[in-house]
Amino acid sequence: MLEWGIWISALLYMVAFCLNAYRILIGPSLPDRIAALDTMYMNAIGPVILMGISTGTRFDFEAAVLIAMFGFLSIAALCKYLLRGMIIE
Repeated sequence: MLEWGIWISALLYMVAFCLNAYRILIGPSLPDRIAALDTMYMNAIGPVILMGISTGTRFDFEAAVLIAMFGFLSIAALCKYLLRGMIIE
């Protein structure tokens, strides 16, 4: 039963990832594309955690934390660049 839940969750994450990619490519404005990129890295964490649940290793959970940290830092730097024109003041 757990395997069915993992497969269904992985399928839904794949659909969400494709919709985010569509928004990045066709987004009407740059802030919409940044929001889609932010959502895309959040959706990339889910399958990594699902893989960790299915294999039972701790390495995947550490990878998910790293994806979250780097995603947050990159989106924060990108937003700061859009607002002020420079990242480091």
